[in-house]
Amino acid sequence: MGSFKLKLVLWFALLALLPLTVAFYGYNALATRSETRRVDAALESALRSAVAAYAGRLDAAALAAGRLAAEPAVQRALRAHDRARLATLVSAFPEAAIDAQGVHVGVNGSAPGGVRTVTVLDRGSVLGRVSVHVRLDERLLGALGGGLAPGDRIVAAHFGRVVAGPGRGSPLPLQPGRAARVHVAKIQYRGLETAPLDEPRGLELAVLAPQQAIDVAAHADRSRILAALLASLVLFALVTYLLGRSIVGTLRRFANAANAIARGNLDERVTVRGSDEFAQLAGAFNRMAAELEQRLAELETERTRVRDATARFGETLVATHDPAELIRVIVESAVEATGALGGLVLGPDGELARAGEPDGATETIAFPLRAGSSDFGSLVLAADSFDADQVETAASLAAQAVVALENARLHRIVERQALVDSLTGLANRRSIEVTLRSELARAARCGDGVCLVLADLDDFKQVNDTFGHPVGDEVLKIFAHALRETVRESDVAGRWGGEEFALVLTGADAAGGAHLAERARTAIGTQRVRTADGDEVFVTASFGVAAYPEASELAELVAAADSALYEAKRDGKNRVVVSAQSDCRKMV
Repeated sequence: MGSFKLKLVLWFALLALLPLTVAFYGYNALATRSETRRVDAALESALRSAVAAYAGRLDAAALAAGRLAAEPAVQRALRAHDRARLATLVSAFPEAAIDAQGVHVGVNGSAPGGVRTVTVLDRGSVLGRVSVHVRLDERLLGALGGGLAPGDRIVAAHFGRVVAGPGRGSPLPLQPGRAARVHVAKIQYRGLETAPLDEPRGLELAVLAPQQAIDVAAHADRSRILAALLASLVLFALVTYLLGRSIVGTLRRFANAANAIARGNLDERVTVRGSDEFAQLAGAFNRMAAELEQRLAELETERTRVRDATARFGETLVATHDPAELIRVIVESAVEATGALGGLVLGPDGELARAGEPDGATETIAFPLRAGSSDFGSLVLAADSFDADQVETAASLAAQAVVALENARLHRIVERQALVDSLTGLANRRSIEVTLRSELARAARCGDGVCLVLADLDDFKQVNDTFGHPVGDEVLKIFAHALRETVRESDVAGRWGGEEFALVLTGADAAGGAHLAERARTAIGTQRVRTADGDEVFVTASFGVAAYPEASELAELVAAADSALYEAKRDGKNRVVVSAQSDCRKMV
């Protein structure tokens, strides 16, 4: 960014430098010419003023000569040839002289300058002449140069050579009326001189301005122009820099916003300022970012929906091992995750579950739900069309469903093995304890009763020893069948261990338990088991009954029932005994 800004400033500076350079040289020449013309005008004005002053001096000299000539005393002295008197009279006029018949008094007229002469006549004859000189000396030049600028000089030349003023005796090679450079006494001037004057003949007046002062003034103008141009260049560069910084700042904001969006911050926006092209670009960028943010939100919503559906599907698969519930969850989750119109699971015997409206769709896809030798049917999804992601999602869900269904099948097998006695088909001791513990907790909450009945086959060891274990197993099965037929649906019958069985009677007291135990004792007493040899085996059973709340804990209840069973065995077997903790009497 910094290099771009520097390049922008340099390019603009180069573009500005050429016209500024041309302008500098133009202004420089113009400044020099302007200063020269100003000096030339000043010289011309000063020269006119000097010529006019010189002419005035000549006129004044003529008047002075006329006054002196008109003096009667001068005329009498001239008639009398009184030299002394003439000298006295002339002394009052410093630049005057009187000439008469070989007599000369007053100034010497050899000095350069103008002269005005008046002839004194007496009755037509010439008595003498009175002259007043205008001497070209430093004092006169000082008076003539009163309008000169400081440092300028005025000189008088006679036939091209300086006779009064700086550089006396030096040549003055100037053309009348044309200002030019000239060297006078090794000093360079800008000079302007008059045409030769009438009096004295060959006299020229010239004004001189030091060329160095002109050059210094021109250099000062040049410096001011250069400073102004440099200031313009700096201002131009500053404006270019500020413009470049504004452009670079805008581009940097665009770059930062683009990088933020690239990092996933789609809520990043560029500030819109003004209505120029950058503002239009910022508006377009912000609209693009908003569209991306909306599309991402929609995509995230869709992903969340699929993820939630998949998560719920997985949680449900883990939470339940009921095949029917699993199949229902499978088809509902598949429809929701893929956005299908509907779906169903078809088993070997027909439809097992349905979700949505699969019948009105134009396209269907099916996934077999098989794991090894287990066939759970097929998952069928229906929609107007499916894309690759939907098919992949459905295939993944079907794969998970097969695993869940197979786990449920295995779980049922393991659960049955863990909770059911394999010989009798009744609940095993673990299952009985779980049920009894649960019922005791329920009874404690609801104030209801629970009764435990322990039953034991009388002389079962003798049956095994006499007729063999196969016959003993048949006796156990017949006893289990008798118990199963005796208890209610809400009751649980199970094998406690060996030839001992247990009944958990919900909502029953000791009397109810004793009554049901009596029915079971009677039922088993009527059963016969025929051996392979044709012999019949008769069996009886003894029962011990204990109830909640007389025994409130699991161990206490089991101990009470076991004690009652032991008492029944001791009292002769084939009988029902209620625990002594209960208020019921013993039953034979």
